Amino acid sequence: MAVRSRTMFGLIAIFVLAPVLAFVIMSALLLFGVRPQFVFLPRFFLKSRFHFPNFIGVLSSGVAWWLVVVAVWLALRLALRGKQQLK
Repeated sequence: MAVRSRTMFGLIAIFVLAPVLAFVIMSALLLFGVRPQFVFLPRFFLKSRFHFPNFIGVLSSGVAWWLVVVAVWLALRLALRGKQQLK
């Protein structure tokens, strides 16, 4: 069964481009002087509760930013789809 190209592009966007964009956003925020406590907020939350290695904290921060990117992307996609249906 053939996968539609639109579905394939959506999967590539979610699982390839969104994680890369999340780490680019984290790097840009740090480059422009945002305090690390904000950028790595999930890491600081985990470190205050449990004793995890640093890479788990950074990974959890990356996953949190990835979820933000995916949520914004899905919201924009739904908003644009709603505008197209109104025409």
